Amino acid sequence: MFNELWGLGFALFNFVLLLVMYKTFGKTGLFAWVAVATILANIQVTKTIEIIGLTATLGNSLYASTFLATDILNEKYGKKEAKKAVWLGFSSLLIMVLTMQFGLQFLPADSDFAQGSLETIFGLVPQIAIASLIAYLLAQHIDVIVFSALRRVFPKDSQFWIRNNGSTLLSQLLDTLIFTSIAFYGVFPFDVWIQIFISTYVLKFIVSVMGTPFGYMAKKIRPFEEKEESAS
Repeated sequence: MFNELWGLGFALFNFVLLLVMYKTFGKTGLFAWVAVATILANIQVTKTIEIIGLTATLGNSLYASTFLATDILNEKYGKKEAKKAVWLGFSSLLIMVLTMQFGLQFLPADSDFAQGSLETIFGLVPQIAIASLIAYLLAQHIDVIVFSALRRVFPKDSQFWIRNNGSTLLSQLLDTLIFTSIAFYGVFPFDVWIQIFISTYVLKFIVSVMGTPFGYMAKKIRPFEEKEESAS
């Protein structure tokens, strides 16, 4: 039960940090969160864990939080700002991949102890990153489009949970299918790949539902920077 309880706490911790970033820095904080969480999630995904009786990859709660961030941006600042965050996350991941591949080519000093560990993590990253880049770009854009469409059908503030979960659960299904197919199919035996696909989507589903109350909190938050602008 340790991984399940620790994972629950970690997901809540991520959402709290997201709200702190938003409260402190406004929509700039959400942009920063999308960039940082996208990079960290794609590093964490190289680690597999056992959770709810299945093999899963790490990084699901961090990655799922980026969808909540873009939904908050869409809800409070509009579709254009949400799409800007999507491209920012995509660019951040691309820069990380390219710079780390260059970095790995440097010949390590005799005293170096990090090269092997970096190769273990970032040597896997190109295939994972290609999968992530494709899945991220498609899924996030679908999320923004579906969220905007649902807002026209369910416009009330109390219906935010429909917009948030409806868009996220559909886009996360697409994201999980694309990512696991490119990143892990052929790397793991088929039965393990199926487990990773199912467990990854189930975890994203759970995290998405958990994130909904934090979305309502964000709707009520007035960031410090916006208070300062109105005061001046």
